[in-house]
Amino acid sequence: MMKKTVINPWAWQDDRSYVQAVEVTEVTGTLYVAGQAAVLPDGSSSNADMRTQLGIAIQNLETVINQAGYDAGNIVRLTIYTTSWEEFINNCFDLFKEFVARHGMKQAVTLMQVVGLYETLNVELEATVVK
Repeated sequence: MMKKTVINPWAWQDDRSYVQAVEVTEVTGTLYVAGQAAVLPDGSSSNADMRTQLGIAIQNLETVINQAGYDAGNIVRLTIYTTSWEEFINNCFDLFKEFVARHGMKQAVTLMQVVGLYETLNVELEATVVK
């Protein structure tokens, strides 16, 4: 049976909805999920604001994880790519925290500002999930 151990030398990250490290043992599978963004079912990129795009990206991430037979609560690593860390923190962070809380996630996170993403996209989520 899979066992997860959280390593948090400090407490400050708790308010930011992530952990410093996660050790996972006795894993029966690992899913490496490509970056999920606000790509619509027809394959077109959303041109909505970042908050709307984050909501779509979260739904797309959940869809891929569920279809693979995994649970979003077992995301152990999440990289967030954004075209503006300030906009993400100021306008989207509550939505991110709700996503983490809804699944009871304890994941290591890296937030990275990038020069650009594909077409009109402004936020993308890349995950590693275990079972």
